Amino acid sequence: MSGNDTHSLDGVGIWGGGVTSGLVAGIAMGLVLHLGGSQIELLGGLATDPGTAVGVGWTIHLMLSVGFGLLFAAIASRRAVQQLIDDFSDYVIVGLVFGAVLGLFAGGVLFPLAMERAGVATLPLPFLPISGPTAELFSALVFGFGHLVYGLVLGSVFATINGVTPRGVRDFVAIR
Repeated sequence: MSGNDTHSLDGVGIWGGGVTSGLVAGIAMGLVLHLGGSQIELLGGLATDPGTAVGVGWTIHLMLSVGFGLLFAAIASRRAVQQLIDDFSDYVIVGLVFGAVLGLFAGGVLFPLAMERAGVATLPLPFLPISGPTAELFSALVFGFGHLVYGLVLGSVFATINGVTPRGVRDFVAIR
């Protein structure tokens, strides 16, 4: 770690940071998915009736977000990872990588398993004004962008909770 920005993670910072950063990042990503193509409704529709899909979708999404926030905390707090992290931007980069890997895992494994469990062969995309391959591409791009937003916010909030701030902030705010 660099001399300017040494930090140590304690149990409260690790697990509290995992829960909080997962929740905040889940809300940010959920807004992208909800406003960018009603994908939260699709998630909820895989688990319940279409009439309650939005609420159920948000509930499932936020529960998964907190769970993956805890997984991020466990990974980011490992000694081998901590030796690679020097400052706030490193947490952001680790968060972005985590979000990208999570997006690939969710899109390639979790979502198809949920579709199979629900007996759905293809996702309906009635919420888009376009159809066919263009709609599928748009949906995939929103899904991918949402996971990058999740990773960005996850790394940023986790770092901040653990007392690691961007360089410019340190000039104006007393850091412990």
